Amino acid sequence: MAQNSLSKDKFQYDIFLSHASEDKDDVARPLAVLLQERGLRVWFDEFEFRIGDNIIEKLNKGINASRFGTVVLSKAFIDLAKHWTKHELNTLEYLWVTENRIMFPVWHNITVREIGEFRASLAYIIGRSTAAYTLEEIANEIHEVIVDFDAKEFGIGEH
Repeated sequence: MAQNSLSKDKFQYDIFLSHASEDKDDVARPLAVLLQERGLRVWFDEFEFRIGDNIIEKLNKGINASRFGTVVLSKAFIDLAKHWTKHELNTLEYLWVTENRIMFPVWHNITVREIGEFRASLAYIIGRSTAAYTLEEIANEIHEVIVDFDAKEFGIGEH
């Protein structure tokens, strides 16, 4: 069995969940919980941040310790004044390009055209819209893709 840079054993988390704070109640928190219920190890700010933490350091460690990234793209997320979401997205995109890490875009109250106008490369990644899919369906599909990835790449997972 060939070792791959995305081996589950090499990472503390399966998913880094990036989102704007405005989307936390409606999408991010429920999605994080649904992913955890499916057995995935989720880096989510509310699960990880503690009083006194250095935010940038904690974000960087979380992203680097995660095999995959989930990005809740919304109008609030792409707000140019938001430095945290921009930092998270830039880092996730860098890892996507340099290490072939997979991103799972979740579109919330935003169109593909608006996403493309913000960052064209994101419009070419298949995402799921909260207008067309429930969070349960999105969590199920993310879980399924990860299980299939592990089974294919590492000969593990549910068969």
